[in-house]
Amino acid sequence: MPFTADDLIACYRHGVFPMAEGRDSDVMSLVDPHLRGVFPLDRFHVPKRLARTVRQDRFEVRVDTAFAAVVAECAEPEGEDRDDTWINPEIERLYGELHARGQAHSVETWRDGDLVGGLYGVSIGAAFFGESMFSRETDASKVALVHLVARLIVGGYRLLDAQFHTDHLAQFGLEEIPRAAYQARLAGALTGAGVFGALAAGVTGSVVLQAISQTS
Repeated sequence: MPFTADDLIACYRHGVFPMAEGRDSDVMSLVDPHLRGVFPLDRFHVPKRLARTVRQDRFEVRVDTAFAAVVAECAEPEGEDRDDTWINPEIERLYGELHARGQAHSVETWRDGDLVGGLYGVSIGAAFFGESMFSRETDASKVALVHLVARLIVGGYRLLDAQFHTDHLAQFGLEEIPRAAYQARLAGALTGAGVFGALAAGVTGSVVLQAISQTS
């Protein structure tokens, strides 16, 4: 039987997520890491230099205006922390379907009408599962992440899952927790009802930073 978008949602609810063996591979595996990377939303750290960039609104930040383009950019073999990609055409299709259902979202950074960075992920209950990010300009994806975190805080989310620990994400206060601890946090978050659209579109960087600082 084909793997459906409903199957994908069920996977997230059980704490696993899909990864293809490569961009051109039809083989897709379900991953359940022993150690899970998560961002504590009440202790998210914005480095000082990045905070200046966010406050200066160097990028136009949009939400859900170019979801397919963000996923396609993330599927490129060369990008942040990767030499290959785990996003194959089937995974692109599945997340596109979730987006059409309002269960997957993108946060995008633009400059002069060009998409230069962004990220996407899945929203279930009060949990947001970050999937991938890309950047064509310095700090473009980082700014998208900061805007995402503010959006989740304002929307009442309890969990931001980043899947794996990387040096790129560690600067923001990413934690690695055992599988059992993750499952407990996930269970609690799934009982909630986060509102992804609680933060208005087009808010300034100053508003975003204020939302984050109020929880720290």
